[in-house]
Amino acid sequence: MATSSLFQRQMAMYASYHRNARNRATHFIGIPAIVFSLLVPLAFVRFDVAGTNISLALVVAAFVLALWLTLDLAIGAAMAIVMFLFWLAAEWVAGLDRTTGWIVFAAFFVGGWAFQLVGHVYEGKRPALLTNLFQALIGPMFLMDEVFHWLGLRHGAVSKHTN
Repeated sequence: MATSSLFQRQMAMYASYHRNARNRATHFIGIPAIVFSLLVPLAFVRFDVAGTNISLALVVAAFVLALWLTLDLAIGAAMAIVMFLFWLAAEWVAGLDRTTGWIVFAAFFVGGWAFQLVGHVYEGKRPALLTNLFQALIGPMFLMDEVFHWLGLRHGAVSKHTN
């Protein structure tokens, strides 16, 4: 299973900010909400590529997936499934009308951040991305690593980096 040392270092840093179980639980709501929310306005931006109409949401999702696959092949592949579903939902919401799209974006974005910040109150630490912006891309992978841990597929980052 291909895992980069950069990924291992980033996961160790992220885990050090997320040792509290309540904080991690809030992130299982907050992070997916934020990721989905960001795809909605990106789905409004459309352009033609070789006669095919695509959205900026697809381009950004593909770029992020390429990064995730580079960092950890198994987690990246699992994230591809999640991102595909988020992208489909974002395209559907964006196709309704702009007002609805912006309302959905705002509700998921603000709600997601509210969950994140409440979690960090439990943790007693500020969010990791305030120290290292790259952590914003590690957060979703951290959650998938936790899912893999629960399924017995690997040791979760928190269990590897706690005393």
